[in-house]
Amino acid sequence: MQPDTPEHSPLRFRQIHLDFHTSEAIEGIGASFTKESFQDALRLGHVDSITVFSKCHHGWAYHPSDANEIHPHLSFDLLAAQIEAAHQIGVKTPVYISAGLDEKEARRSPQWLIRNADDRTNWVDSFLKPGYHQFCLNSPYLPVLLAQIDEVVRRYDADGIFLDIVGVRDCVCHTCLAQLRGAGHDPTNPAHVRALGEKTYANYTRRVRETIDAVKPGLPVFHNAGHISQGRRDLATMNTHLELESLPTGGWGYDHFPLSARYAQGLGMKFLGMTGKFHTSWGEFGGFKHPNALRYEAALSIANGAKVSVGDQLHPSGLMDTATYALIGAAYSEVEAKEPWCDNVVSIADVALLSAESAGGKPLRTVGGDHADKNDAGAVRVLLESHILFDVVDTQSDFAPYKVVILPDLIRVQTEGGDLEAKLREYVAGGGKILATGQSNLNAVGDAFVLDLGATWQEPNALSPDYFRPDFAPGQLSEGAAFVFYAPGQRIALSDTGTALGMRGDSYFNRTAEHFCSHQFAPPSGAFDTPGMTEGADGIYAAWNLFDEYGTMGSLIARETLTFALRRLLNGRETLTTNLPAQGIVTLMEQPGEVDAGTASGYICHLLYASPVRRGKSIEVIEDILPMLDTTVTLRLPKPVTVARLQPSDEPLALTPNADGTVLFTVPRFECHQMIVLS
Repeated sequence: MQPDTPEHSPLRFRQIHLDFHTSEAIEGIGASFTKESFQDALRLGHVDSITVFSKCHHGWAYHPSDANEIHPHLSFDLLAAQIEAAHQIGVKTPVYISAGLDEKEARRSPQWLIRNADDRTNWVDSFLKPGYHQFCLNSPYLPVLLAQIDEVVRRYDADGIFLDIVGVRDCVCHTCLAQLRGAGHDPTNPAHVRALGEKTYANYTRRVRETIDAVKPGLPVFHNAGHISQGRRDLATMNTHLELESLPTGGWGYDHFPLSARYAQGLGMKFLGMTGKFHTSWGEFGGFKHPNALRYEAALSIANGAKVSVGDQLHPSGLMDTATYALIGAAYSEVEAKEPWCDNVVSIADVALLSAESAGGKPLRTVGGDHADKNDAGAVRVLLESHILFDVVDTQSDFAPYKVVILPDLIRVQTEGGDLEAKLREYVAGGGKILATGQSNLNAVGDAFVLDLGATWQEPNALSPDYFRPDFAPGQLSEGAAFVFYAPGQRIALSDTGTALGMRGDSYFNRTAEHFCSHQFAPPSGAFDTPGMTEGADGIYAAWNLFDEYGTMGSLIARETLTFALRRLLNGRETLTTNLPAQGIVTLMEQPGEVDAGTASGYICHLLYASPVRRGKSIEVIEDILPMLDTTVTLRLPKPVTVARLQPSDEPLALTPNADGTVLFTVPRFECHQMIVLS
C-alpha cells in the first residue's frame, strides 16, 4: 500500500463514479458538454471528487490517444475538458480505464480473451450475443493496457487511476495453456490453473504500479473486482485504497455493505462505499432511486467509517443530468455537514465475526446471484438486528480486543498448515468466548470438536429439517415450543462438563416419494432427548448452520437463538445497548485524532433507521423514512465522557450516569441518521 502524499491526499467524502460506456454506433459524443454545465452539476450535487473516463468497456478513448483510439464520434479532448472544469472548482478527478474489457480489441484479437475448458469466452460466451468479452492479462493484451495507463498518467492531471473488471481469473487461453504445459503443469487440474491465475494477477498489479510510479510515484490506484475478498489481504494491499462496490438494488442487497465495510475497517486502509443513483444497477439510463434511499446509503457509509461514492452514467452527449445531481445533492449536503466527525475513525466492537469466506468455508447453498455467502451475511444481519457492536475479521486478525468470536457454520478450527486452533486456544485462555454453529469447531477430518463448547460430535444428522426445544425464552416467541430448523445439522452428545441449553428432536423421516407428510416436511417424531445447543468452558455451540438459515430463510427462531447465545456470552459486558427496533442500525466510533485545529471529538454514536421493502421480483427499495422517537442508548465506555451533543446541529443532549458505571442518553427524535458525539 502506498502512503498518502501531499500531492495525493486522502479520499474525499463525496465522490461520483461517472460511467461512460458508449457505443461507436452513437454519434455526437460530448456534443452538449460545456464547462459551465459540468461545474453546475457538480456544485448542485455537492461533489468533491468525480471519476472520469479515459477508456470504456467498448474500448474507445475519450481523448486523443497514441496508445488507443479516440471514439470515432468524439471531436475534442473530453477527458481534459472534464479534468480542467473539475479542478477549477476544487473537485478531484481520478481517471477510469477499463482494464478487463475492451470490445473493440476483442473483435480484433479474440485469441487474447479468457477461455474456459470448453473454449468459451467469459462475460458473454459468444460473439453472436450482445455484451463484452474479458481479456486474459497473461496475454499480449497486457502491454497494450500498460501503454494506455502510461499515456494517461503522463498527459493528464489525474488524481488517481481506477482499473475495472480485474481479479484472479482461471484461464486456459493459448498463452496460459502454453505456460502451463511448459512448466509441466496440467491444464485440466483446477489447482494448477488457479495458481497461474494468481501469478498472472500479481504480475499485472506489479506492472501497473511500476508503470504509474515511473511517472507519478504514489498516485492512488484501485483495481476493481466488485467485492473485497475477505482473507486475501495480499489482494487488498495491491491497491492504495479500497472502493467497496455495493449497489443494494444491483444484486448486492442491503446486507453486503455492512459485511464488507466491517472487514475493510480492520485492514488499516482508507476506503469508500460505492452505491448508485439507479433504481437497478449499472447501465441504466433514466432510472432513479428514491431520495431517501440515497440519503440512507450515504449515511450508512459514513456510519461505518467509509467515504461515499455514487455511481452515475453520463449521456453520450456529455450533458450532465440535473435531476440526478439534485438527487445526489440532497444526500451529499448532509454528508458534507457531518464530515468532521467521520474522518479518521476506528470502530468500537464487542464481537468479532470470523468471516467464513476468509477462513475457507464453503457455502452449503447460494441464493440467486448474491454477492455474499449467506453464512456471513446471515451473521451480519443477526448482529445488526440485535444491535451488538461487531467487526468482521479474518484469521490474521488479533482476536484479543473482542469479548466473543463467532465461528459461523463452516469454519474448521484444525486445518492443515493453519494456526487458527492455536490462536483460538490462546484467545479463550485469556478469557474470550466462542460462539460456533454447524460444522464450525470440528477438526480437519470432521470427527471431533476442538474447543470445549460443552458437546462431543457424533455424526451429521441424516434428518433435515429437525426441531429444537430451547431451555430459555427465545425473545418474543413462546418458551417450550418445538421450533423447526431447516438448515443441515449435526448430532451431538453432551460432554462431561457441558450444559444443555436446549434439546433436539428428529422428524419422522425425510420427504421422499415413499415417505412424505403434509405440504412440506414431517413433524417431530417423539422425544427431545439429545442436545441441540450446549455451553462449555470456551463458549456455546449450536448444532445447525443457523447463520446460513437466517441469511437464507430469515427464520425468527434462528435469530433469537443466536442472540440469546451472544447475550449470554457477553454476560452484561456489552459496550452498548439500545431500544432501536430491529431494522435500526447503531455503530460506535472513536475519533482519536484531532479535528478542526485541535478539537478531539471522542466517541461518535451513529443511529440509523430505514426499512427496505421488496418491489417486483427482487429489488429492495427504501422509500418512507419514519421518525424514531425517544431512542435510548446506554454506553459502557473505557474512557469517561461528560458531554453529549447532537451533530451537526450542535444541540446539547442530557447524559445520565448510572450506578454501574454506564451512561445513558435519549434522542427525542431523529429521521434516517443521527450522530451523537460524546467527549
